[in-house]
Amino acid sequence: MQLTNNSSHPKNNLNFDSLWHLYTNWFEEPNVCRGGWSGVIKQPIQTESGAVEAFIKRQENHVSKTLLHPIKGQATFSKEYRNIQRLTKKNIPTLKTLFFGQQGMKAILVTKALQDYQPLDIASLDLDRLQKRVLLTEVAKNLRLMHQHHFQHNCLYSKHIFVKYVDGAWRIRFIDLEKLKWQLFKRNAINRDLITLYRHSAGNWSEKDKLFFFLAYQQEEKLSPRSKKLWRKLQMKNARKSKRFFTELVAS
Repeated sequence: MQLTNNSSHPKNNLNFDSLWHLYTNWFEEPNVCRGGWSGVIKQPIQTESGAVEAFIKRQENHVSKTLLHPIKGQATFSKEYRNIQRLTKKNIPTLKTLFFGQQGMKAILVTKALQDYQPLDIASLDLDRLQKRVLLTEVAKNLRLMHQHHFQHNCLYSKHIFVKYVDGAWRIRFIDLEKLKWQLFKRNAINRDLITLYRHSAGNWSEKDKLFFFLAYQQEEKLSPRSKKLWRKLQMKNARKSKRFFTELVAS
């Protein structure tokens, strides 16, 4: 994990060697596990269109097992890069990739920083009821688009949905896509993502907020019989997961 000092502002640093050896303070402390590591720095980099603020993610021997790579595993940034490309092709808002490279078990992923964006849970704190509903409607619309293409985020915490208000409208970006997967059945993606989002928004969303979000997601003003059935199912599953989490917390 030793880095050598190359230059904090190289003239053209979009190549693997210069990015790998770029030295600056960590934006996030490296995650060390299973004999590998993964770390992030934030740094202005020079592109063909000028300097931009970027997140540079580097890792070595930091892998996850997949069906196609069941033994050696696959670099997690390789998965994230591929998933960013998959969403981008479907016009689902996410990060903009500036560079990806891999040499053996070393991998680098560079994405453009989301300037002035905030996580959904932070951005919604100071909004009045109407403003919050406008925001939730936009998030619901984009999440529905993701599910229409059979993509399951698989880790849909509100901190993984970044938002920004500009020119009278909300812009949405889905981040942290390492666990994103394609589901044959859309209902599996819907169930997993909505339950996760509701459970981890409990301190910031009222029950009315959750119901409003669900209505916006279903594109309904009033719950249809089919939506009522799904809503009850989501509530029951969420209650069971919350109870299991509380039980494990008390026992730990």
